[in-house]
Amino acid sequence: MKKIILFAILSIMLFSCDKEKNTSFKIGVIADCQYCNCDIKWDRYYKKAPQRLKEAVATLNKDSLNYTIHLGDFIDKDYTSLDSILPTWKTLTSKSYHVLGNHDFEVQDSLKEKVLEKLNIKKRYYSFVENDWRFIVLDGNDLSFYGTTSKEKAQQTDSLFNQLKDENLPYVQKWNGALSNKQLNWIQQELDKAVQENQKVGFYCHFPIFPVDEHNIWNREQFLSLIKPYKNVKLFFNGHNHAGAYEFVDNVHYLTFKGMVDTENTSAFAKVKFENNTVFVEGFEREVSRKLVIK
Repeated sequence: MKKIILFAILSIMLFSCDKEKNTSFKIGVIADCQYCNCDIKWDRYYKKAPQRLKEAVATLNKDSLNYTIHLGDFIDKDYTSLDSILPTWKTLTSKSYHVLGNHDFEVQDSLKEKVLEKLNIKKRYYSFVENDWRFIVLDGNDLSFYGTTSKEKAQQTDSLFNQLKDENLPYVQKWNGALSNKQLNWIQQELDKAVQENQKVGFYCHFPIFPVDEHNIWNREQFLSLIKPYKNVKLFFNGHNHAGAYEFVDNVHYLTFKGMVDTENTSAFAKVKFENNTVFVEGFEREVSRKLVIK
């Protein structure tokens, strides 16, 4: 009888250990691959993007990643650029996700929806759950001068931009965009679900919230007001500002990943490991390695 009890206790302990181990996971992150068959501009070496992506995928595939995400601007322009670079992306052995960037819509109006189809994006903004995290993927082009595909959104874009343009805000630029009220309402629903299910929340977006500069989403203040009551919001990962940036505000880590397309001889990408109270960013080449403590 004692042996049976001892065996049962050991089994429970082993099960508990396995369960605890399973709470950690690792992902791959790339920002602004931004390929096009274009001449060098603003220190962006567009033609080198396919090789850099190939090298990054080879490195990421050496690890057991739960998923890999690209944070927007997969291409710079030309719809046909996708045919040159998607075959490499599809060699990832992990699941993969895309965030929509402003340059992804630098194609003919008739092809904007086809970009989503090519990238296998079924909804412009969406969420998914990984262990005890809910990841919310935003569409910062929802209201924009280049990414809207309806007259209603075009009217909302004009209205918001005209409302903000006289406030002397550095980020009210036509290359940025905003979250529609419909998307903001959806975000609140997602945050409420995360609270109910005891999940930590991480956001993915192309456009940053912090630091305040010419790259931010237009209605960042509205977004910040929305998330402020939710203490389970821990991360906001984005691209767009190719130089990269980091700020820690109200217990949220705002991390901008460096652009892969930039500089003549170096790339940038990362692996990110999620543990109970810590997120470890392992940067490759120009990307900085960081330890983000979750409070």
